Amino acid sequence: MGVLIAPDGRFLLTSRPEGKVYAGYWEFPGGKVEAGETVEAALARELHEELGITIGPGVPWQVEIVDYPHALVRLHFLKVHSWSGEFQMREGQQMAWQTLPVEVTPVLPGTVPVLRWFADERGHAGPTHR
Repeated sequence: MGVLIAPDGRFLLTSRPEGKVYAGYWEFPGGKVEAGETVEAALARELHEELGITIGPGVPWQVEIVDYPHALVRLHFLKVHSWSGEFQMREGQQMAWQTLPVEVTPVLPGTVPVLRWFADERGHAGPTHR
C-alpha cells in the first residue's frame, strides 16, 4: 500500500470504489502483488492503474496482517515522497489529503494501525480516527 506523503506532511487516502468489498471506506491506495512482482513494482503498477501517477522510490515502512471476514491479507506499507502526473480517479474513487486526526470516514480497519504509526512518529496523542 502506498503512503503518499506531501511536502507539508499530509498523506493521501482514497475511497474504495463501488463494487468492491468495503466500498466507500477510506484507505491508503495500492493493491495486490501479482506473481513474480516485487512489492515495489506492484505498488508502482497499482498506483498508475488506480490514480494515473508514476511514483518515485517507495521506502518500506511497516507490514500488517489483517484478518478480514473475506480474507487474511498481508499489507506492505511503503512511504512515497515523490510522484509525477496528474491524479486521475480511474476507478471512480475519491481522494483526500489528510492529517491526524483524519476527517474522512469510515476508515478501513487495515488503515487504522497505519494512522497509529503516524501518531507515534509525530508524537500525537489521542484518537487517530473517528
